[in-house]
Amino acid sequence: MLVPERLVRRNGDSTQGVPAVSVVVPVYNEVESLPHLIEAIATTLTASHLSYEIICVDDGSSDGSAQLLKQLAQTRSDLRGVLLRRNYGQTAAMAAGFYYARGRAIVTLDGDLQNDPADIPLLLAKLEEGYDLVSGWRKHRQDAALTRLLPSKIANWLIGRVTGVQLHDYGCSLKAYRSELVADMNLYGELHRFLPALAFIEGARIVELPVRHHARRYGRSKYGLWRTFRVLMDLLTIWFMKRFLTRPMHVFGLLGLLSMILGVLLGGYLSFLKLGLGQSIGNRPLLILAVVLLLTGVQLFSFGLLGELLMRTYHESQGRPIYRVREVIEPVVNNT
Repeated sequence: MLVPERLVRRNGDSTQGVPAVSVVVPVYNEVESLPHLIEAIATTLTASHLSYEIICVDDGSSDGSAQLLKQLAQTRSDLRGVLLRRNYGQTAAMAAGFYYARGRAIVTLDGDLQNDPADIPLLLAKLEEGYDLVSGWRKHRQDAALTRLLPSKIANWLIGRVTGVQLHDYGCSLKAYRSELVADMNLYGELHRFLPALAFIEGARIVELPVRHHARRYGRSKYGLWRTFRVLMDLLTIWFMKRFLTRPMHVFGLLGLLSMILGVLLGGYLSFLKLGLGQSIGNRPLLILAVVLLLTGVQLFSFGLLGELLMRTYHESQGRPIYRVREVIEPVVNNT
C-alpha cells in the first residue's frame, strides 16, 4: 500500500503531539460494532506507519456505547471518546469530532462497519495528490434497493444539479479532508451530507474515489424515507449559500423591486380607470393585489438590506474574510 510521504510518522510528530490523521467516527447505538471497528482502524493505520488518533463521538446512545467507549479509552492510547449529552444528530456529532480532531488530515466514516477502514490509506494517498477533499463512492452498495438505493440515486442527482458538485455518492460517510478545510466549515441542521458542496463553496478541490461497502452486521439502520423533507430543506439552504451568501440583496432586493414595479403598474392602471374613465375601483380584486404587491416589495427590499447588514456583521465580528487563500507565492530574494 502506498503511503503519502507527508503523512508518514516523523520524529517531530511525537514531540509536537500532532498526529498525521484523525479518524472521526459518529456513534449512535453501535455497541456491537465499536470494538471491531476501532481495531480495524488501528490495524490499518499502524500497518501504514501513520501517526493517528481515533475520535469516537457518542451521540446520546442508549445501548451502552458510551460505557464501552469509556472502558476502551482506559486501555488504548489512540482512542478519544467524546460523549454528547443527548442525541443531537449526525451533523452535530461530526462537528464535535472536527472540533476535537488534531490531525493534519481528517477521515470520517460510519460506526456500523459498512465502510471499510482498509480504504483509508487510499483516500489519504489521493488527498496528497493535491486535493482538499476525497469523497468515497460506494460503487457496489450492499443496501436494500427500494428503501435505500433508489432514494439515494435520486437525491445524489438532485444535489448534484442544485449544488454544481457532481458526485455519485453524497451519502457516503467515508471521506478524507485537509484539516484547514474543515476549520473553515460550520455545520448545523443536516448539513453533514452536503459537506462536498460546503467545501466547494470554500473553493476546495474535490475528487471521488470508489470504496468498498459491506452489509450491516449488527443492529439496524438509522436512516429512513422520513429524512427526505429535511434533506430538501437543507438543499435549499445550500443553494442559497452557494448563490447569495455574501450578497443577499441580490435575491431579496430583486424580488422586492419586481414586486414594487408590478404594484406600481397595477396602481397606475387603476388610477387611470378611476380618474380617466370615472370607473369605480373600490370593489376590484386588482386594488387589493396592487396594495399587497407594494407592501410585499417594500418588505422584501428591507429583508435584503437587513441581510446585507447581517453578513457584514458576521464577517467583521469573526474576522472572517469573504475569500480563501490557497497559497501565497513569495518572490525570489536576490542576494547578489
